[in-house]
Amino acid sequence: MADAHAAPHHDYHLVNPSPWPLVSSIAVTIMMVGAVVWMKGLVGADAGPVAGTLLAKGDMALFFAGLAGVLVSMFGWWADVIKESKAGDHTPVVSIGLRYGMMLFIASEVMFFVAFFWMFFEMSLFNEARSHIPEVGAWADTAAAWSTWPPRGIETLDAFSLPLFNTVILLLSGTTVTWAHHAIAQGDRNATKIGLAITVALGILFTGVQAYEYHHILHEHLFFNEAAANSTLYGSIFFMATGFHGFHVLVGTIFLIVCLLRLMAGGFTPQKHFGFEAAAWYWHFVDVVWLFLFAFVYVVFG
Repeated sequence: MADAHAAPHHDYHLVNPSPWPLVSSIAVTIMMVGAVVWMKGLVGADAGPVAGTLLAKGDMALFFAGLAGVLVSMFGWWADVIKESKAGDHTPVVSIGLRYGMMLFIASEVMFFVAFFWMFFEMSLFNEARSHIPEVGAWADTAAAWSTWPPRGIETLDAFSLPLFNTVILLLSGTTVTWAHHAIAQGDRNATKIGLAITVALGILFTGVQAYEYHHILHEHLFFNEAAANSTLYGSIFFMATGFHGFHVLVGTIFLIVCLLRLMAGGFTPQKHFGFEAAAWYWHFVDVVWLFLFAFVYVVFG
């Protein structure tokens, strides 16, 4: 068998047998089953108050056990990828494959948000057509809700307060991550650290502002007004779209924090820094999605 650490004599790299695909699959299955059981309360629904509480905690433990397994798999798998890169296994062809993989991942994320925007535009643009639905049977509430947008009784947010502030935060973070990216390409590690640290700080600030905004919504605005006809249409799509974007900001921030830690540990060179480049791509994707959310959810149809 050829030495695993010898320089490759071909354009491709066959990875060594790895436990991570199997471990991550099992962990994801446990996590999702635990999430469904926990949220739906499928276990302990008919038990007494004490037993039901204990079983509910068991449901939570199942979910978090699966989540822990996913995090361990992610850490171990990506650590192996970094080791392969340091060993010289990432040939130019392999590097192109990694870039294509990240592009396809971002493309799948784009389609994920397309589904949310599709539903939002369906409800906001075609409300007049929906107003002509015969108000009988199951269509009555839907016709009443879609006759106007937002539905009557819903108090929307001022787009030019916290949402605008968060827009400025993300646009600024896009410039700082670009600065850091150009700096590492030029070999300026100090500038890269500064730009990356500022980007991480802005990402954390965005998450904090959105958490405050959600708290403000739930306490002072009527996004789920029971007196309004089918008002959960607006609240559901608002929290699904902005909430999942917020989750992506959180993931992107963790991505950048890992890159910053690797940079401080001596990782990345002007020639090999795809881990950071992928994080920058992902962050720009998050920025663009937020611009669409701000423009349409908050301003145009808010």
